[in-house]
Amino acid sequence: MEFKDYYRVLGVGKQATAKEIKQAYRKLARTHHPDVNQGNKAAEARFKEINEAYEVLGDPAKRQKYDELGANWRQYEQQAAHGGGDPFAGFRAAGQGGRAGGFRTMDPEEMRRIFGDEDPFSDFFRTFFGGREPVFGRRGRSPRHQRARAGRDAEHEIELSLDEALAGATRRLVLERGGSTHTVDVRIPAGVADGGLVRVAGEGEPGESGGTPGDLYLRVRSRPDPSFQRRGRDLHMRLRIPLLTAVLGGEAEVQALGGQRLRLRIPETTQNGQVFRLKGHGLPEVGRPGDRGDLYATIEVELPRTLTPEQRRQWEALAKAGDRG
Repeated sequence: MEFKDYYRVLGVGKQATAKEIKQAYRKLARTHHPDVNQGNKAAEARFKEINEAYEVLGDPAKRQKYDELGANWRQYEQQAAHGGGDPFAGFRAAGQGGRAGGFRTMDPEEMRRIFGDEDPFSDFFRTFFGGREPVFGRRGRSPRHQRARAGRDAEHEIELSLDEALAGATRRLVLERGGSTHTVDVRIPAGVADGGLVRVAGEGEPGESGGTPGDLYLRVRSRPDPSFQRRGRDLHMRLRIPLLTAVLGGEAEVQALGGQRLRLRIPETTQNGQVFRLKGHGLPEVGRPGDRGDLYATIEVELPRTLTPEQRRQWEALAKAGDRG
């Protein structure tokens, strides 16, 4: 077992104030939090170390005992190993006092949600501060001594059409719990992002020993649409216009998502592939229905498939005029 230099872990000196220690902890915890370092085992280990360090240095009583322990920690360890009483009683007492001074690391349930039943505290911490028993469970312990544990969150994927993303939708879910089924109507807000999550509180896995159930998260996937392509809150479409409209200019009708019909002015000599923006006709922001993205129309010029004799004479005359020019 190695000595844990908690001051070094948090990057502060031994004379650091409680405020400086708290600031250092918050900065490091944000940087190494598993939510922003998914799958990164090094960041996970560092986060555990940071949380443990603040568990000690953030509590005035624990910090005082830790400072008294200092370089003599090996003597205390050996004394206990050879039956010399319990030299750690004072340290353990400091570890059981709860939240002296108002500090807060991640509570046991938060740590369990992230790391499962794996103990996030080092042997050094367990030896000198007694840990937070009972939190993560031990094999062979009587169930009556187990703490209530919240259930794990669950995730399910749902598919949403663009019309539903525009106006919002309701999904009826049939869920199973404890061998029985029940239905839940879930409101999907307008504008929910492709890949976004909708939380259904209390519909995840059941808790243990009276713990609260976890939550269910619905991950939204946009259903492919024949007319529009979604890019964030913006929509993209292709708009076919006659050749004469492209050459001479005019108007074209655009049917926006939801069925609204818009008039788009086409300037003369509009090129094939030119893009026009129709502001405010995309998808809304969640909770802000009036704040919508844009609709982008890419022009596709339609060429005639057949020509009447008169049309041919006119095109030939136009070609000759072009040659003379």
